[in-house]
This record gives sequence, structure tokens and C-alpha cells, in this order.
Amino acid sequence: MHKNYAEDLMKIRGLQLKNPIILAPMAGITDLPYRLIMKPAGAALVFTEMVSAVGLVRAKGRNRTFELLDSRPEERPLGVQLFGSDPEYLAQGARLVASHADLIDLNLGCPVPKVTKGGGGSALLRTPEQIRRIIAAMRAAWDGPLTVKIRSGWDAEQINFLEIGRIAQEEGVDAITLHPRTRSQGFSGLSDWTHLRRLKEDLTIPVIGSGDIFTAEDGVRMLTETGCDAIMIGRGGYGNPWLLAELAARLQGKNWQAPTPTERAQVAHHHLELALEILGERRSLGEMRKHLCWYARGLSGAAAFRQTINRAEEVSTMRALIDAFFADEDHTA
Repeated sequence: MHKNYAEDLMKIRGLQLKNPIILAPMAGITDLPYRLIMKPAGAALVFTEMVSAVGLVRAKGRNRTFELLDSRPEERPLGVQLFGSDPEYLAQGARLVASHADLIDLNLGCPVPKVTKGGGGSALLRTPEQIRRIIAAMRAAWDGPLTVKIRSGWDAEQINFLEIGRIAQEEGVDAITLHPRTRSQGFSGLSDWTHLRRLKEDLTIPVIGSGDIFTAEDGVRMLTETGCDAIMIGRGGYGNPWLLAELAARLQGKNWQAPTPTERAQVAHHHLELALEILGERRSLGEMRKHLCWYARGLSGAAAFRQTINRAEEVSTMRALIDAFFADEDHTA
């Protein structure tokens, strides 16, 4: 490994991280209950779901957009990711979230049509000078840690991550995250980690790597092969906070033991109880179905468990299904 992550801690404009493991911002996933599971597992920095700058600015009082900023002290430091396409809206958005955030990130990577059709997310990769204007406006509005998250480019004919990285650095961004796929790839194929190495070699600000980290070995390999300063865990963490725990242990040279079925059940129950407390029963029933299915993923009987969980209409049923599934040795062997 190219450096000692237990001693050489990364700073992003004075924000010191305890390790190089960052939880990615993910719409519909990284709500407060999820973050409260992933933080103690090993994440040095967690992010809210992406937040619409327009939604913040146009809000009349507290709305669902502002609810995305709900936080608790134990999850800090907290990153807030903004998306949009207008420099002034994004600057105003940065001012509005300033009291909630330890770090603000600009989304330049989301490939979802709902976002790109509005000119935001990865659509901005096609207009580098607009990115420059946006970053300059946000930098003027916020003097704390400012980062951007990008993809390699819009498509195979428009690979411009180095250009975007240089613009970001020139305009005062403190770190950059690269998911080395194009927008047109979505999440298909493999991410090209050579882009991470090239970006790291080209810039002086910290580079955070993202893409295809599904095992602790993947995370260690990304750090080693690319030289990036930190890694961002996204889909690999679904139902698997132990990925972060194992990765943190490996980076500190410590032994790690896989969770027992009882420990898996305890975390699933804790996640459900956090959701009930924070989101209420009705929303929790909907949100927790996917998370509980992910906790069972890869285990024998997961498909049948998924069917029964998705039919559960009562919290008591969910609790009983968790207990029954993880207590069955045939499922967890």
C-alpha cells in the first residue's frame, strides 16, 4: 500500500477524516437512518441524499427538500451534496445548507434523466465553462470544504475528466471524486480505474475514487493501484455495513471477523428501529423493504425472504421475518 492510512489522515480544507472511507451520496438510499448505520461501521464522512438547489431556494418553509438535511451529532462530519445547473441557485443553496453541512459537494455525475434533462448532474460535463461559473459562485458563497463529484465524461467520445478536474482545482475546489464511467455507461460495464490514476497525477488537490468497490479487497486495490487519497463506497454498501468495517480494519492492520447471523439480525433490527423513530411507521415500511432484502442478499433463501418482506404490511411482521430468517442455519451457513 502506498501510505499508512492509520497515520497519514486526509484533510479536506481543514476537515480531517479519521480514515479514507467515505459513504457516497445516493438518492433514495442515504437517508438519516442509513447514515446512522454506516457511520459507526467505519465511514469517516457520510453524505445526505442529493439535494436540489432549486428546491431549497424556492421552498416556503420546511419541505421534503429541507427534510433531507435532518442530521444528528453522532454522524458528523456530514457532507451535503447539491445538484442543479444555475450558478446563482447553487450559490444560494450553499448558503442555505451552510448551517447543516461540514462539507458541500457539487453533483456533476448523476446520470439519471430526471436530473440531466434539467441540465444538472453529468449533463454539465458537456459545458465545462458553466461548471467553472457554478464552482466560482459556490466558492464565493461558502468558505468551508467544497468538493465536486464527476464522471469520466458524457460518453466515449467526450472523455474530459482531466479538463473538469483542472477547472475545479483552479476555481478553489478542495477535493474531487471521480466515478470513472461515462454518463452513457450508467453503471454498466467496468469502471476504468486508470482514469483515477491519471487524475491523481494531474492534480494537487485530493482525489477520491469511486466505482466497483464491492469487497474490502476492491477498496485496498483501488487505493494501491490508483494512488487516490480516499475511496467512496456506494452500491457495495447496500445491506453490507461490514464492508466498511472490514476495510477500516484492513487499513489499520487489524484482524476482522465476519458477522455472525445474530449480529446481522441485530443490525437489521437496529436499522428498522431507527427508521421507525425517524421516518414514522408508514414510510419505514416502504423504505425498509429494500434494505432488509439487501441484508439477506447472498444468503441461501434470500429470494423467498425478499418475497415475504415485500408483502409485509406490519412492522411486527417485519421483525418476526428478520428473526426467523437469520436464526435459520440453512439460510446463514
